[in-house]
Amino acid sequence: MTAPLFDTRQVRRAFSRSARSYDAVAQLQRLAEARLLESLDYWDDPALGRSPPQVVLDLGCGTGHASGLLQQRWPKAQVVSMDLALPMLRQARAATIPRLPGLGLPNPLARRPQLVCADARALPLAEGSVDILFSNLCLQWVEDLGAVLNGFRRVLKPHGLLLFSTFGPETLWELRDAFAQADAAPHVSPFVDTAGVGDALVNAGFFQPVVDRDEETTVYPDLAALMRELRALGATNALASRRATLTGRGRFAAAATAYEAHRFDAGLPATWEIISAMAWAPAPGAPIRESGMDLAAVPVSRIPIRRR
Repeated sequence: MTAPLFDTRQVRRAFSRSARSYDAVAQLQRLAEARLLESLDYWDDPALGRSPPQVVLDLGCGTGHASGLLQQRWPKAQVVSMDLALPMLRQARAATIPRLPGLGLPNPLARRPQLVCADARALPLAEGSVDILFSNLCLQWVEDLGAVLNGFRRVLKPHGLLLFSTFGPETLWELRDAFAQADAAPHVSPFVDTAGVGDALVNAGFFQPVVDRDEETTVYPDLAALMRELRALGATNALASRRATLTGRGRFAAAATAYEAHRFDAGLPATWEIISAMAWAPAPGAPIRESGMDLAAVPVSRIPIRRR
């Protein structure tokens, strides 16, 4: 049996600890979320004649920011806010209280998202029960993207919409390079590239997949500031093969010195490659790839990848 890539308990602990600090430092996450929310216009396109969704799943909802916006967009829908970390859901409970327009007071008659603490790898939802599955910057914490997408296909209704974002392999390459010069232990997770995301979507049987790729750069005065922000986000090292002890002062100082090679006038850069994907769930019984045989009708080479 292959050893797990991530320590799921550490992922849960890290995001549980960061629940109170997350929103203050989640500017990049909000940017990725906004881009993903724009794609919901495809569902509301009058030319498609779709009814408003009945059930919307916000997977890896964190503090519930997107869940609140989804509920505002479709007030009659049941929005399910799901996260692995219970403290995140406690923050979401407060963040998703519906308000009376113009008054800011709680609206006791408005529908609220339903909070569920669960793992993306084992969704506790009925087959064919979800119209839209929305997931912003969550799937980089699962090691088998294909298996998770198969789970998404199971819970989505036929022709349901899948929207998700994740980080690509260029993410934090400067940090990975700096620590590689100071320490043999892994410090930055490996990430799936655009081709891997497209391949996984096709293999899971989704159709009309579109994959977008964006790069953003954040800037810090020093390595310590970057590490503080990562801890506040919960984005700490959760690799199962990580060093069991804390990074010593000597190794951290060596990494900080190596990182200085990337400094420019504004400070130390950190690159974030954001991969966004949209696809539609197939009709029941549609073929997928099985036992190494290509049963899907759409070759990966035909998936458009847009680079901004």
